[in-house]
Amino acid sequence: MADGFAIAAHAKANLFLRVLAREASGFHSLETLFTLLELHDEITVQRIADGIELTVEGWDTGPTEENLAYRAAELVLKATGRRFGVRMHLVKRIPVQAGLGGGSSDGAAALHAVNRLADNSVPRHELVQFAAKLGSDVAFFASEASLALAWGRGERLMRLPAPEPAPVLIAVPTFGISTKVAYDLVDAAQAEGQPRGSVVLDQTVFETWGGIGRLGGNDFESVIFRQEPALGELFERMAETRPLLVRLSGSGSAIFAIYKNDTERDAAAQSIGEQDRTLIRTSTKR
Repeated sequence: MADGFAIAAHAKANLFLRVLAREASGFHSLETLFTLLELHDEITVQRIADGIELTVEGWDTGPTEENLAYRAAELVLKATGRRFGVRMHLVKRIPVQAGLGGGSSDGAAALHAVNRLADNSVPRHELVQFAAKLGSDVAFFASEASLALAWGRGERLMRLPAPEPAPVLIAVPTFGISTKVAYDLVDAAQAEGQPRGSVVLDQTVFETWGGIGRLGGNDFESVIFRQEPALGELFERMAETRPLLVRLSGSGSAIFAIYKNDTERDAAAQSIGEQDRTLIRTSTKR
């Protein structure tokens, strides 16, 4: 794209995730630990006279005007007086409906990119507010933190120093998980009073991937695995490869595992195989 520039929109993984309560607004309050992954989409942006143009290459992201990158561009252009328009080309490498935050990351990247076209007219703290309006997880990506504890809808964040980058294997099944269905399942389980273990957030735990792995799991895992037994079986197969940790990311459907080194990660990939799933080799980002 002539006279434009490209920006990476990285995937995320939830190292643990607890669904705390359903608020009066209808949204759920969460407690989670995010990490960025090297896996990323790419958005190329260019100034045009007016309007917003968005083309997408790769995974289907649905209607253009519902795309978070499109909506992010609208917010920045409106805040800066619509002095120009923007043309965006999005290369989708992050699978959709997988719990890897691709759409949210695209939105955050578009906020930064369009603001850069506007000579950074929108202050950083306002961009983060825009991110919170766009949806859950967007504020984490907009913060540009590599590791962060988050609460609420992900708009309350505490940055943490990330451990050394480590190899990651992501297994993406052939089906996605509806976020609404996932939350309905959690609500039903909590209404039945199903007990959960406690989580102690000691700062030293966050210094190593093995320590983080002992924090506990993801509240979506038990309910999603009952709904989709094949996904539970895939989780168990990945756990048998002895990673430092294995989790369902977000509400799924992707399962990821972090390993000590590339050799162990690659051996795990060979053991699990790609029948009925896509395997993605990546790493955590620092």
